[in-house]
Amino acid sequence: MSPLTITTRLAATGPVLKIIGDLDYETASELREALDGLSIAAGQMLVLDLAGLDFCDSSGISALISARNLAIEQGGAIALAAVPANTLRILGIVGLDQVFTILSDPATATNRDLMTG
Repeated sequence: MSPLTITTRLAATGPVLKIIGDLDYETASELREALDGLSIAAGQMLVLDLAGLDFCDSSGISALISARNLAIEQGGAIALAAVPANTLRILGIVGLDQVFTILSDPATATNRDLMTG
């Protein structure tokens, strides 16, 4: 089990949360806490950088959906960046690869053209 670490930075397109470790039943609440009070302006994109994600269970998937709901409620969008193959497979099985914007890396996600195109 890898401890969960979440760091937040602000890009021109909106907040970027870098998630490292295991996102599971024990740690999903930490992502929800990181989202509490997070401000996403209308038209901005919340980016979840998952390059360092080691494991994600159904509780972790639920927390990702909570992040999506927050972004949409605030008039923004969400993208998952650098999704590990095992997590991408799970998202595909449950159809969430059709719900989330999935990008190859955080740099692509914070490209201003993505927001306008």
